[in-house]
Amino acid sequence: MVQFVYQIKNENGIHARPAGALVKEAKSMTSQIEISVGEKKADMKKMFALMALGVRQHDTATVTLTGPDEEAEALLLEKYMRVHF
Repeated sequence: MVQFVYQIKNENGIHARPAGALVKEAKSMTSQIEISVGEKKADMKKMFALMALGVRQHDTATVTLTGPDEEAEALLLEKYMRVHF
């Protein structure tokens, strides 16, 4: 299990279009990926679950990856989030 913490910088948080792109990125990975914001958790590979979190600018998200390539995929996903969120 590998985790990283990221504070959302996008002024619109994670809304529909970027959420779709994030889900697509997550689905390209073999690891199980969970995102949590506060008390809420969601499977990052499921669009509606991700949208239900209501992630806003300045929210702190904890992303947890579990799988055989978790370390490499965590680095890729964190880089992706830094560029897009």
